[in-house]
Amino acid sequence: MFKKILSSAILFFSLLNNCVFADSSNWYDNFLFHDPSFNFELIRTLGYAYSGGADLGESVSTAKEIQDGNDFSWYEHWLKTADRLYDTAEKMQSNNHIISARGAYFRACNYYRSAGFYMDAPEYRDQSKSDYKKSKDSFLKAIKSLPYIQTIQIPYEKTTLPGYLLRSAQKNAPLLIVHTGFDGTAEELYFEAGLAAHERGYNVILFEGPGQGSVLREQHLPFRYDWEKVVSPVIDYAMTLDNIDKNKIALLGISMGGYLAPRAAAFDDRIKACIANPGLYDFGENIYKHLPPELLKLLAQNPAEFNNQIYAIMKKDPMLSWFFNHSLWVFDAKSPADVMQIVKQYSLVKVADKIKCPVLVIASDEDSFDKNSVQAKKLYDAIKSPKTFLKFTPHEAAQAHCQMGAIAISNEYILNWLDDTFGLNK
Repeated sequence: MFKKILSSAILFFSLLNNCVFADSSNWYDNFLFHDPSFNFELIRTLGYAYSGGADLGESVSTAKEIQDGNDFSWYEHWLKTADRLYDTAEKMQSNNHIISARGAYFRACNYYRSAGFYMDAPEYRDQSKSDYKKSKDSFLKAIKSLPYIQTIQIPYEKTTLPGYLLRSAQKNAPLLIVHTGFDGTAEELYFEAGLAAHERGYNVILFEGPGQGSVLREQHLPFRYDWEKVVSPVIDYAMTLDNIDKNKIALLGISMGGYLAPRAAAFDDRIKACIANPGLYDFGENIYKHLPPELLKLLAQNPAEFNNQIYAIMKKDPMLSWFFNHSLWVFDAKSPADVMQIVKQYSLVKVADKIKCPVLVIASDEDSFDKNSVQAKKLYDAIKSPKTFLKFTPHEAAQAHCQMGAIAISNEYILNWLDDTFGLNK
């Protein structure tokens, strides 16, 4: 019986990976890889070229050396490129070519992040930690020559949360607080949204919370579902800063942050605008729907055997392997069955209707983590405060998860909405 379950589950995830994650209408399908996850992560890395975090030749030439679907080949070649760029930046810096060094450091930062992406299994986490440390080091060296950005430490319970403050040149400017989601870093947020907001005159705080970046890798703090306990201390810190309009504080959550940010907004009225990119109403529900009925039945009746089956499938399915290995780490879970229980807590049912501020709920037509925008629509419907639903489509070539590969138009639409909400364009 169990062999039958395993066989059908492997078939299910194979179909899922090829028919759901890699929808044929995405513009980057089979770009340089057949593996859909590799294609998406390549576009994620390459897409930051718009904001100085990558270059076309470096990225494509690196990708062409990678063995399709091989996590270690991915790691090896991105690390090689990142190390080369870092060494180049060091030489430029020593020769006082500050601007050139900054650019090379920024690109190295992004390539180091990409190198460690799949290194989440317990036996490979040292590589993930090392790559993250190198990524952050590169970023810190890049921003030394930028007067508008500084590192910050935000008091949080008995420790602090790391972040960056981008100061606006304008007086009493509004503040945009940005956090990532399931697997991003604060440094990545600079390329993804921070620079774009700063260029429009916003003060910006980019930070990492429990389960993210160095808070996970160095402080060993896992995710928590009650994200308001994370964001409220960030706002407390922001209230101590000068030259910030305390009545115009916005919160942007990216990827899984599309659950986290609305959760925080529901419990802290100091947040005057909230952006969920994408909208995520019930993280647990979204995970459960990707499991075949046979495995869900096994989860309920025999968790130990469920774990055995998942571990067996993980050997055959790279995407499932990454998801559970990463989940075991970021949730501090003991087993796949434990992960499935933990994710149930990450729901906005009976929470979303408590939000009082204007909310922008974002969806992407071919978001492989929210097919047909089901989660985004549920969140939008549950919100009772002023709300806007923004869907990115193939027309803008921005239909992928978090509009990866199209951050220019993504930030244009999102920050236009925020400008309008705060009345900044009048």
